[in-house]
Amino acid sequence: MARWLTMIWGRKVSSTVIGLVLVAICSASGTAFPDRPPAVPPSPPHANAATGSAAPTVSAVPTASAAPSVSAAPTASAAPGGPAGALPRPGEVGRIRARAGEALPVVSAIATKRKVVFLTIDDGWEQDPGFVRLVRERAVPITVFATRDAVEARGVPDPTAAGGRYVGAGKWSYFRELRDAGAPIEDHTLTHANLWRLGPDAQKHEICGSAKVIAREIGRRPVLFRPPFGNYTGTTLRVAKGCGLSAVLLWTASVQPGGKISYQTPDKRLHPGDILLLHFRAHLARDFRILLDKIERRGFALGDLSAYLRAGGVRLPAPSGGVPGNPPVG
Repeated sequence: MARWLTMIWGRKVSSTVIGLVLVAICSASGTAFPDRPPAVPPSPPHANAATGSAAPTVSAVPTASAAPSVSAAPTASAAPGGPAGALPRPGEVGRIRARAGEALPVVSAIATKRKVVFLTIDDGWEQDPGFVRLVRERAVPITVFATRDAVEARGVPDPTAAGGRYVGAGKWSYFRELRDAGAPIEDHTLTHANLWRLGPDAQKHEICGSAKVIAREIGRRPVLFRPPFGNYTGTTLRVAKGCGLSAVLLWTASVQPGGKISYQTPDKRLHPGDILLLHFRAHLARDFRILLDKIERRGFALGDLSAYLRAGGVRLPAPSGGVPGNPPVG
């Protein structure tokens, strides 16, 4: 009898020991038990830029900042190192074409129904250092159209820029900082000339000369052109194309000191796809924060202008960082 009890007790001890060993092995390997939830919930999947699958909201202005935030709306992630602007969804952007007889497309707004707007900044007379910090720290998507004479503080400043404190302070180093913050630096002529008054050779000097200076100073040749005052002719488009540019960019609203929006539409409202024009002025960082707040309150996101142009068929180089761009159309 004693011998039989000893055998039964030995089996129970052995079973207990084996069970404890299995528990230890499972714990060490990270195996979860069926009735235990994982300690940390799985992260949501990233968006697929090619398929347009849903993605977390990308904020163009982090809400941790004391300044107002602007949501870039549900979209694919921006290219590494670039601004967190909204990217186009498949099929969202209408085709962008040059009009009959014109050498390049002229774009005043992006053909989209999505509540997204685009910020562009011209010239370069006033180089507010606080604005570079704003763009860098809050990843605001902007496109810059630089004028050589403004950047280098040559000649007579544009009257709209007079009276500031930062004229020519940073020279091209200021614009290299903007480039490093993700802003493309595009062509706005050498001297801010009225192209209506110039012949083909003089226009070529202004446009191609500016492209060469930007390529030398920034390390990237511009691909977009904005004519000063919005004035251009058929000759301007042919010359710009010959200088290697892909599109002419105009605007639908301009932003005045204090962040006031001056609309060019009768209803005095923002519309999907609007391109906003600003200038490098004193206190640009302060005015820019006011503008961002207005855009947010109206329910609009800030878009990546280059990505939207590319989606519409404008031939632009792929974004940096190894992220493939939308293939050109036509």
